[in-house]
Amino acid sequence: MTKAILIPIKEPARVKTRLANLLTLAERQQLVWAMFEDVCEAVAQTTGADRIFIVTSFAKAAARARSLGFEVLGEERQESESASIDWASQILRDRGFDAALRLPADIPLVEAADIDALLAVELTKPMVLMVPSFEETGTNAILRAPPNLFPSRFGTGSLALHQAEAARIDAQCLIVKNERIALDIDEPHDIKMFLAKGKATKSLRLLEAMQIAKRFIE
Repeated sequence: MTKAILIPIKEPARVKTRLANLLTLAERQQLVWAMFEDVCEAVAQTTGADRIFIVTSFAKAAARARSLGFEVLGEERQESESASIDWASQILRDRGFDAALRLPADIPLVEAADIDALLAVELTKPMVLMVPSFEETGTNAILRAPPNLFPSRFGTGSLALHQAEAARIDAQCLIVKNERIALDIDEPHDIKMFLAKGKATKSLRLLEAMQIAKRFIE
């Protein structure tokens, strides 16, 4: 079974708006880039994927991905993450991939072993594997076989929506919990959780340089 990893990354003009009370736009852009680098570092060390793809219209991210040997699916414009993933997933299906693992670019704790563990799960089409967010309402990773198994429903309550999509087409659905993948950084409390983990990453070094902990106190 041929498997791909698919990572979407947005243009930096408006990113992480829910952190706006804590970080300036420039700081949020720096954090998004640091998290992307952390995710790319982990993904580059994986052994379970036949190919790694980035879907984006962000030229800097595309250039970085190519430098790591990833393939870029370039968008002319971005409507939503779901639209980007579904467009890219159809391309992967057309190219003959049996399964695709969508990973977000904002899970800086992820390790190569976490990704390989998901890719090692034996899949029987049609099937979907999902890793929930910490709140267990979001979908932080989703592995679909085939890649275009059903439409994406990223956003509020996406885990239940994806489960409903799987049920609609009678696809097997597997939920796998992973604390490192579960921690995406969207809200100030996510940053507090991330700081508490203390793992050496580009994202952690950046936040420490910003003296972010003092902002919570103030």
